Amino acid sequence: MATTWDLTDVPTVDVADLAAAMRSLIESGRGLVLLNGASEADLETVRTTLQQRYRNQPQRALAAFVRFRHLVEVFTARRLQDLMLGTGYAIMAPAIAIAASQRINAHRGFNPQRFLLTLQAALAGNIVSLERRASATLTEERQLAA
Repeated sequence: MATTWDLTDVPTVDVADLAAAMRSLIESGRGLVLLNGASEADLETVRTTLQQRYRNQPQRALAAFVRFRHLVEVFTARRLQDLMLGTGYAIMAPAIAIAASQRINAHRGFNPQRFLLTLQAALAGNIVSLERRASATLTEERQLAA
């Protein structure tokens, strides 16, 4: 049976599917894929993980693979990389959740600005940036020393 769906609107997937793909990369020591981009070996690991997860549902595995590939590509945008470097790995779970459900075109990928705005809204109030955390630690140390 042929796998067909409209490439201008890739079907949504479960967050657990993209999380399993990312987990497989982290377990194999390639967790920096969002910053460094994906190599062919990384994509092969993801594809294998998703195919094993959905042996009888190739359309679901393909939709998750396309979304994961475009998740990695959207993080080549400078603003998203800066956001990740500023907040750390805490950004990964909300980014995966957004990638699982946000509208995507298979040819163009995610809209980087829309992805950034959605991610910033998801992070609002939940994450303390590394700069603020470091300054708060210095302030606490000064108070303890006094």
